[in-house]
Amino acid sequence: MSENLNPLMAFSNALADAASKAGDATVLVSARRRMPASGVHYAPGLVLTANHTIEREEGIPVLFGSGAQTTASLVGRDPASDLAVLRLEQAAGPLIGRSAQDGRVGQLVLSLGRPSEGGIEASLGVISSVGGPVRMHGGGLLERFLRTDTIPYPGFSGGPLVDAEGLVLGINTSGLTPGSSLTIPASLAWSVAETLAQHGKVRRGFLGVRSQPVELPASARQALGREQASGLLLVGVDEGSPAAQGGLMLGDVLVGLAGQTVEDPDALLGMLSGSLVGASTAVEILRGGQPLTLSVVVGERK
Repeated sequence: MSENLNPLMAFSNALADAASKAGDATVLVSARRRMPASGVHYAPGLVLTANHTIEREEGIPVLFGSGAQTTASLVGRDPASDLAVLRLEQAAGPLIGRSAQDGRVGQLVLSLGRPSEGGIEASLGVISSVGGPVRMHGGGLLERFLRTDTIPYPGFSGGPLVDAEGLVLGINTSGLTPGSSLTIPASLAWSVAETLAQHGKVRRGFLGVRSQPVELPASARQALGREQASGLLLVGVDEGSPAAQGGLMLGDVLVGLAGQTVEDPDALLGMLSGSLVGASTAVEILRGGQPLTLSVVVGERK
């Protein structure tokens, strides 16, 4: 039977072509003893990989699909997303292509890795869920993630999750959840990579408060002039913290930050992005049932 009359063969060849296309820009990164990892050549002279696989910071061996070898140095790392950027001493391969859209539940995908000099490896599956924000082991907040049923073979961390055309949907890592693998969506991964390439780290802010969600009564919603179901009751304000210096008090109900509503602790943590660190930021609260806006200089989380 000719190939053009066999849909299964055509489908199989399309997947193989996708793996080959993305695999050309998927590299082997050897930055930690007995823990090979993968990475993607995402920008000229720059490789994006998994942070937990990086132990050394200079002279990191990198192997391209063509067989070309070079070394790299660490530019920056972000433990919260388990991403790291390496700068190649010599670029030796093509750049990987990125999908214009993040993955969707049910979408057919390939997880790719280059865990050894033996070549590219692949695992087929579908995106089983899209989630986030979620608080990770160690207290960090991951804004978004994909979960797939592909097999996270050893050495796949830092490698790409690609669609049927070989375009990157995300970066795989087993360093965020013990015993399983998650995928950092490409839009988030590329944003983190750009920040790391420019600044060496991702700045994350803090206010210095402890809070718990509370339902807002009708009178509070009326005072705010909007339908907001809940806010954050401040049950602790650290002495000398940005919150304390900005005038926040125990018993205040935080309902907004920088013009956005705040209804749960994870939402607040997600809003405290690098753009707010060090900036005077409007914090909207309810005090005694009445709305009040304070100006707080957001601190930087160490």
